[in-house]
Amino acid sequence: MNFFLSLKHRVLLLALLFSFTATTQAQDKQQQKLNTSIRVIQEFGKLRESIPKQLLQKTEGIIIIPGLINAGFMIGGKRGKGIAMVKNDNGTWSNPVFLTMTGGSFGFQAGIQSVDLVLVFLNKTSLLEIGKSSFTLGGDISVAAGPLGRSSSAGTDYKLESEVYTYSRSKGLFAGISLSGSSLDIDQKADNAFYGDEDDAAALFANKKPSAVPAVKTLKQTLRDLYKK
Repeated sequence: MNFFLSLKHRVLLLALLFSFTATTQAQDKQQQKLNTSIRVIQEFGKLRESIPKQLLQKTEGIIIIPGLINAGFMIGGKRGKGIAMVKNDNGTWSNPVFLTMTGGSFGFQAGIQSVDLVLVFLNKTSLLEIGKSSFTLGGDISVAAGPLGRSSSAGTDYKLESEVYTYSRSKGLFAGISLSGSSLDIDQKADNAFYGDEDDAAALFANKKPSAVPAVKTLKQTLRDLYKK
């Protein structure tokens, strides 16, 4: 009897240990995604021709996807995971929400590349709605290549007629990247693993309580530095 109770307890302990290990590994994975997002923003800030400060001051939301994979031969595909943030009414940034981007394309193309991608949203409504369903770039919302100029007047002189402006640093065989037709979806599994609850994207965006995670604090500060200096 004691033997079977002991065995049962051992199985339960192993199950709890396995669950804890899986949760920790999932959290570490999202932590790494935050760290690479910070690196992407820092590297964009070092470019001579980068996102104009004026545009960043106007933006209400941002998506950062490090290492988006763009590959294909005649028929192409895209796949990447990243984070989304919206700007609060007081000018601070929300906690990050994890998401995925997928898409396909037709036409002459050959090769594979890894792209660090930044999407700048002039209106945060689309991001706030993404938790209800996925949306398609170039379909549900207009998207265009963003103006360059860092601190030039590009951000104010450019006709800002699109909802989303894209910026990318490419390494690979493609000359550029088209995001038209790509869809964005909330990665609820990643959000649950990182935050430890079942809150949806809208709740995470609306949560004004700053995250205690150092990487989140650094990410917010890095975004502010990009247009405050």
